[in-house]
Order: sequence, then C-alpha cells, then structure tokens
Amino acid sequence: MNIARMRRLGRRLVELARATENETDGQVLTPGEEAVFVDVLRHPDSAVREIQARTGFAQSHVSASVARMRERGVLETRPDPADGRRTQVRVADRTVHALFRRATSPVDEVVGAALRDPADTARAVALLAELESLLITDESHGAG
Repeated sequence: MNIARMRRLGRRLVELARATENETDGQVLTPGEEAVFVDVLRHPDSAVREIQARTGFAQSHVSASVARMRERGVLETRPDPADGRRTQVRVADRTVHALFRRATSPVDEVVGAALRDPADTARAVALLAELESLLITDESHGAG
C-alpha cells in the first residue's frame, strides 16, 4: 500500500463514519446547524451571543439555527436564572441519549451497508478492530 491508497482508505472510513455523524436523534443538520450544535454541546447553557462569538456566525444565523433545532427537539432553551433577559441554550436530553447510543454502537451495521456480504463485513470489522488496537489503543506504538 502506498500513501495515496492509505489516504483514500482514510477518506472512505471518514465517509462511513460521517454517514451517521450528521444525525441527531434522526434529525439531519445543515453544516451551519451542525457548527452551532457542536458549540452548544461543548458549552451548555450558553447565550446566543456567546455561541455567535465562538462560531463567528452572524447572530441572526445562530438565533435562526437555535430556533429550528429547538422546534425539532434537538436543542432546549430556558431563561437564565441569574439574568431573566438572557436565554440559555443546551442540547435536549433525548438528543444526548441518541448521541450516546450512536457513539457506542458497533460499526457492523455501517460496514455491512457498504459491503453487503456478511463474510466481507465480518472480516472488515475484525481488521478495523486490529488496526484500532495497533494504531490507537496501544500507546507503545506512538500513534495514540
């Protein structure tokens, strides 16, 4: 295998991972919504102005994204207990649970959808587990 093929493999693995990554409890997010969502996930109970400052989006874009995701049940808002004029934004509990379920799900289904053959799927999953143990889990190999 050469570097070009390794890069191609890496891109394909990223594509497979992203097939589920852009979903939030069944909700597909636009790239702008995804950026706002990730910021809220990392900084719960932030105000729209704080999200705007961190993401660099216009405040109107952040407000509209928050409103759309709140309507779909992805985010929740509530008045700031310390300052009733401020609204805090956080990820809805059901969304957090969906993210956890997805993050802890085995890769078999995603790989199986890409390969279709059960024997190829089992082999690919085993090879991915071996690569993980060599390149990620085992710190002695220097790549972790």
